[in-house]
Amino acid sequence: MGKIVALQSLGEAYKTAIQEAAPGWSLVDGSDPEALQEHLQDAEILLGWNKAAAEITLQDGTSLKWVQNIGAGVDQLPLERFSQLGITLTNASGVHPFPISEHIFAMLLSLTRRLHTAVRNQSGQVWDFQTEGIGEAHGKTMGILGVGAIGVETARLAKAFQMKVLGVRKSGSPNEYVDTMYTLDRLNEMLKHCDYVVNCLPHTRETEKLIGKEQFSIMKPSAFYINIGRGKTTDTDAMVQALQSQSIAGAGLDVFEPEPLPADHPLWAMDNVMITPHMAGLSTSYIERLAAIFIGNLKAYVQGQAPSINVVDLVNEY
Repeated sequence: MGKIVALQSLGEAYKTAIQEAAPGWSLVDGSDPEALQEHLQDAEILLGWNKAAAEITLQDGTSLKWVQNIGAGVDQLPLERFSQLGITLTNASGVHPFPISEHIFAMLLSLTRRLHTAVRNQSGQVWDFQTEGIGEAHGKTMGILGVGAIGVETARLAKAFQMKVLGVRKSGSPNEYVDTMYTLDRLNEMLKHCDYVVNCLPHTRETEKLIGKEQFSIMKPSAFYINIGRGKTTDTDAMVQALQSQSIAGAGLDVFEPEPLPADHPLWAMDNVMITPHMAGLSTSYIERLAAIFIGNLKAYVQGQAPSINVVDLVNEY
């Protein structure tokens, strides 16, 4: 039997569920980080990833066969080395649609109704009765970049606001909640119609700085840009320029390049920007949903089958 190493401390309920799914296997969790190091040498399955795991498990002849990533994004992982060593990578895609779609709408509605400004005024005990620039989301057009699980849930919620929903997918395949689906090569064509542009894209070679000066110049001056995907998909300097020049109305940002956002970065001081520290995916239900994905794959794996849920394409990087 093999060994499963979880780099995080697991609750008793989750340890029991893993042991029941893989009877006879050894399970070590991160309750004692120092003791964890020696177990990485012969770990066959890793739940999580960190620098220590990279240093120990990526050697030729490694025992490692499968990594379950804690998050959905894999752009920071050594995908090429995984491929060379024959290591399967699965991610947490499917855990995030509810919390991230709610985060998107929290930003969208706050920017539209200028609640972010009211909160700032509240901290200074300023009564500022604003009559200008307070809009409505109902009936507007949303463009979603990357219509995966998160994008689909966001589109579904948008329909409750009677929005027209446009989407960008690499495949261009339709979805019931998206009125018109575009391929990446038609991105600019879509942007000119949007009141809200919601970036759900992963970071890949194809999406790096996909949203730049040209794209911001195409957007409506009244448009809001919301990025919960990856910071590297956006040219940050071009976005700052668009916000400063009011080429777009504002932005809700949960991801950045770089992260953490430096204290002297101009985005912090902009009244038309909302900033959250890469927290859109967090939820009290996160571990429960991740465990369901991992255990589903684990049950198949111990029977000699390859994981089939959320397997990452190491070439396409998602």
